[in-house]
Amino acid sequence: MNVIRLLAIRDTPLSADEVLAAVADHAAGGTTLFVGTVRDHDHGKPVTSLSYSAHPTAEAELRRVAEKVAADFSLTALAAVHRVGDLRLGDAAVIVAAAAAHRDEAFQAARRLIDDLKKEVPIWKNQEFDDGTTEWVGACG
Repeated sequence: MNVIRLLAIRDTPLSADEVLAAVADHAAGGTTLFVGTVRDHDHGKPVTSLSYSAHPTAEAELRRVAEKVAADFSLTALAAVHRVGDLRLGDAAVIVAAAAAHRDEAFQAARRLIDDLKKEVPIWKNQEFDDGTTEWVGACG
């Protein structure tokens, strides 16, 4: 059975319940869920809005990253979804989850999945500050 249960880049609101349901497995003794949300500040400046854009290859790169994590950890399930488009403060921008027989493996895999997603998947954030300035931030380095 494939441990990668859900991968998507969407322009609609994300659901932690959907991601948790995707990784639910009776063989899992631990499930880790990470929800990245839009915060009201960055670099000490108030953020008023932001928008995410993704390269056409982003979903394929997300799959490559997830497959590597799945190969490196003993997991029962793995999932990741990322939002694109205009988001408001408090909106979920990214959700990842990992399930494994033991909690440590789930924690490590979820951490690696979000870190590698941010470093390697071509998604960019354009944030607007309350002073009217904007900044593009590359999600991959």
